[in-house]
Amino acid sequence: MTDITASATGDHQVAGDGRAGRPPPPPPLTQVPASRRRTAGEEARTLVAQTNVATLATLSDDGTPWASLVSYAALDDGSPVLFVSTLAEHGRNLDRDPRASLVVAAAERRKDPLAAGRVTLAGRVTRPSGEIERVARAAYLASVPTAAMYAEFGDFSLYLLGVERVRWVGGYGRMDSADAEAYANAEADPVGEARAAITHLNDDHADALLIMAQALGGYPDAETARCTAADRYGLDLMVGTPRGSAPTRVGFAEPVTEPAGLRAATVELTRRARAAAPVAG
Repeated sequence: MTDITASATGDHQVAGDGRAGRPPPPPPLTQVPASRRRTAGEEARTLVAQTNVATLATLSDDGTPWASLVSYAALDDGSPVLFVSTLAEHGRNLDRDPRASLVVAAAERRKDPLAAGRVTLAGRVTRPSGEIERVARAAYLASVPTAAMYAEFGDFSLYLLGVERVRWVGGYGRMDSADAEAYANAEADPVGEARAAITHLNDDHADALLIMAQALGGYPDAETARCTAADRYGLDLMVGTPRGSAPTRVGFAEPVTEPAGLRAATVELTRRARAAAPVAG
C-alpha cells in the first residue's frame, strides 16, 4: 500500500515521505525579518488587472458545463464585465442561468504552464442598468477597443459577474482562497509580474542579490542568489549554499505604490543589506 502523507503546503498529498525523494532545503542560519506577502485577494486582483482574456464557464440547458474563451474588463472593485452574444452558447447560457465562473491565467513563458499563476472567480451574473451600466460599458470598451464595432448589435448583452468565491493558485504548492469582501477590498499590485525587472536584477545586479541573501535573507553562507519573483512588498530569492539550495524572501522598507517605484525600493533594499553585512577582515 502506498504511504500518503500531507505535504508542507497543506493543500496537496504526495506519496512517500512528502518530499518526492528530495532532501529538504537548508534552513536559514540567521533570523530572517518578517516580510509581508500579497494576500490571496491581492494576488487575484493583480492577475485580473494584467490581461483582458479569460475562460468563462457557464451551464448549458441540459446542466452540463460549457467553457469558452472571452474578453473582459474589470470595475474598480474587481467585478468582471462581460459583453457576450446570444449567438454564442455561453451567451444563451447566461441569459438562462446566471451561475458562472471565470478563470484568468498569467501568461507563462516557461516550459510548464501549470507553474503560472491563475485565479478562478465564481458567482452570478447580472445585467447592469443606469449609471452602473454606463460605467461598465465604458470599462469594457477601454479594455477591449475592438468591441466598438459590435457594441450596438442587438444580440449582445452586458453582464457583471458578482464575485462570490475566489481561488488563487500561484503555481505548485502556492494557493489560497478569498471571500467576496476580501477580493473587492484588495488592490492590484502596481508592480504586476515585473518580469523585465527580475531579468534585469539577475543579469546586472547578481552581487546585490547575493548581499541581500547573506545579510537579510538568513543565508550568510550563500554563494549565489537569483530573484524568482518581485511584488510591492519585497523580493523572493533562490540561494545556493554549500548546504544546498533554498528559497528566502527579503522585504522592502515600504510597499511600492506605483510601477516606477520598484527600482527605488530595490536600491533602498541593497543599501540596507550592505549596511547590515559584516565587515570583512
